[in-house]
Amino acid sequence: MQNSSIPLNITNLKQLVSKNFFLVILISIPSAIVADYFRIPLAWMIGPMIAISIAALVGMKVVMPKLALSGILIILGLHIGNYIDQNLINQMVNWIWTTIIMFFYIIVSIFIVSKYLQKFSNYKEKTSIFSAAPGALGPLMILAEYEKSDLSQVATSHLIRLIIIITVFPFIIVNFASTEPLEIEKFDYLGQNHFNLIILLVGSIILILLFDKIKIPAALLSGTLVASGILQIADIASYKLPDESINFCLLILGASVGCRFAEKTIKEVAKNTIHSLVATFLLVILGLVAAYIATFFVNNNFLTLVLSFCPGGIYEVAVIAIAFDLDPDFVSFHHIIRLLIILFIIPVILKLVDRKKI
Repeated sequence: MQNSSIPLNITNLKQLVSKNFFLVILISIPSAIVADYFRIPLAWMIGPMIAISIAALVGMKVVMPKLALSGILIILGLHIGNYIDQNLINQMVNWIWTTIIMFFYIIVSIFIVSKYLQKFSNYKEKTSIFSAAPGALGPLMILAEYEKSDLSQVATSHLIRLIIIITVFPFIIVNFASTEPLEIEKFDYLGQNHFNLIILLVGSIILILLFDKIKIPAALLSGTLVASGILQIADIASYKLPDESINFCLLILGASVGCRFAEKTIKEVAKNTIHSLVATFLLVILGLVAAYIATFFVNNNFLTLVLSFCPGGIYEVAVIAIAFDLDPDFVSFHHIIRLLIILFIIPVILKLVDRKKI
């Protein structure tokens, strides 16, 4: 199960009790509290993300166990699962138009941003294509390695973009949204049927493993969402997790982004920063255009549409949608669709590039 979304083995179990993971928690909690004190939006994600990124770049040995990340992504999926009902399923018919818009947004984004990276950053053609894709870093790294592309340039471009998105978007939402960040409400958690939580977890794990087997992207989130949807619509099981658990999700997600810089150098990151900023700016502008076009087809809040088309990580963007109550189901659906489209489009583009060279 080494490549599974739920990597249950001795190595990953040991990482959960390792001093490197303990160091991550030791740095993350105070940084989250400090960020919260200064009223930074999504403090429990942004604080740890910045602190762990700095720690990783200065050479501190930090690690994010895959099991810890898998666990909080399942929690995140169950949070979003609370929004799924029959009415939502009926609404999905209207999302075909936003899916089509997403398809063209991705094609135009890859074309424009890859041309920029080739001309101004001296990226090789295939490396620029992998770097320009608005998301799907994990699968793209596998493809990039197969195509003998520069893995460092691809990874650094995506990581810098992710940090920019996670840092900037919460401030935009706070300033322009009519909604407030999620506030903890009083709820009788002990009065719920806790057996339902067990049913949801077992159902989610079964579908996650199945989705892994048939290579469905973002299996941790998509598997949990489908399991939650089926069980709730069939009135078999439903369960509301404590809102406080969102802060734990935020902390682990933020820290996991920072941990990805563990094998990077400050020089390497600095070299890619300017061009990554420009590439991110181009992708965000194109995303805003796509979001505006989508307003003619759906009645969703414009910020929800912006979040749906933003070039960030699926899990990080999903937790932002939950925190600000911006249609997490709609946002998650479109980011899963985005992953599927990217994984379909990139191999086709690469074949066209190879054919052009013949």
